[in-house]
Amino acid sequence: MSFDTLGLSADILRAVEEQGYREPTPVQRQAIPVVLAGRDLMASAQTGTGKTAGFTLPLLQKLSANAGAAKGRRPVRALILTPTRELAAQVGDNVQDYSKYLSLRSLVVFGGVSINPQMMKLRGGVDILIATPGRLLDLEHQNAVDLSKIEILVLDEADRMLDMGFIHDIRRVLAKLPAKRQNLLFSATFSDDIRALAEKLLHNPAQIEVARRNTASEQVTQHVHFVDKKRKRELLSYLIGRDNWRQVLVFTRTKHGANHLAEQLNKDGITAAAIHGNKSQGARTRALADFKANTIRVLVATDIAARGLDIEELPHVVNYELPNVPEDYVHRIGRTGRAAATGEALSLVCVDEHKLLRDIERLLKREIPRIAEHGFDPDPSIKAEPIVNGRQARGQGGRGGQGGARSGNRDAGARNDRPRAARQGGRPQGDSAAPGNGQPRRSRPPRRKPAGNA
Repeated sequence: MSFDTLGLSADILRAVEEQGYREPTPVQRQAIPVVLAGRDLMASAQTGTGKTAGFTLPLLQKLSANAGAAKGRRPVRALILTPTRELAAQVGDNVQDYSKYLSLRSLVVFGGVSINPQMMKLRGGVDILIATPGRLLDLEHQNAVDLSKIEILVLDEADRMLDMGFIHDIRRVLAKLPAKRQNLLFSATFSDDIRALAEKLLHNPAQIEVARRNTASEQVTQHVHFVDKKRKRELLSYLIGRDNWRQVLVFTRTKHGANHLAEQLNKDGITAAAIHGNKSQGARTRALADFKANTIRVLVATDIAARGLDIEELPHVVNYELPNVPEDYVHRIGRTGRAAATGEALSLVCVDEHKLLRDIERLLKREIPRIAEHGFDPDPSIKAEPIVNGRQARGQGGRGGQGGARSGNRDAGARNDRPRAARQGGRPQGDSAAPGNGQPRRSRPPRRKPAGNA
């Protein structure tokens, strides 16, 4: 099957071909006709399967078919909600690429940058708005965006939005949309929480599940290397240097751990940068650009910051630390082996992480093959210790152990993309968020009980 059999216009097909795509992926083959038919959709597909184009292409087709219908300033007709800034930017790039020959305008808005330029662009009229929930609510509260003309709503990475605690923001956004609209929900998994959300959001939806629930891509070669915690960095540097690895995406559990590892790798002569929620948006963008351009060899990331990263033919993913939530392992290694490419995922596992490994293998329903490097065998006399996260790891107190794994995976970047009223610890009045100026805050909000430091 080719794209020209799916009912897309010549202008869209031309843009798709210029991006180098010839045949639609399974999720695209199934989703595009459903969206074009106007039905609500609940779609599950692993990352890297082309699901962004699965909703972007038919969305553009529908909007361009009656692009000239509106008089005066263009209203926002399609809203795409994403959990992170990086994913919003990536979706925005795809929309721009595929709408190259269409008279449609799109805009990406997220927190961490000034809100004023976003408000100015919205005044000029935008057909398609890609947004993180918090910044969208800030803009709406300042009357900078009108959501009453939305025809199509897309929730992308809905599972991650729920994990990050955006459910209340999503409900507030939904309350501001017209009742009559088309709803598209895309998720890596169909968890019980996702199904509950879908029941309230979708009307008689078509359901697509391209990959089996919570399965890892068969195009990714997975291995586990048992190694002492204090020798992980030494082993990682050794493997990168010996095998001349390029473009290695490395995952840590915490922002502090990402910074520290990047510093150590640079001392080892391996160019590296960290990307996480405490980094400014400019620093995150530069680090990702340098990584894609092969200016740096290693990008060290937390789970939230890496969500939505789209790096063509990424060869290596390393779990420097296993995630607390088994499903996040699938998301991590899905950064490689995308589309038709193959990739390698290596997990460095210390004695503290044996339970996390068992949980992951239980999810995958198979054992991940073990490998060993001579000279890096773990010391059997070392006993397992409880895994601590975030502030506790730096001696600032808080809850220990592995409890609260969901909250432990949240990122400061996620919190900063929330409406300012919610971030400052106060209760929003009614259903509105306090206005934000998008500038970095000079003072911290009252200290709350730590919820992890991913």
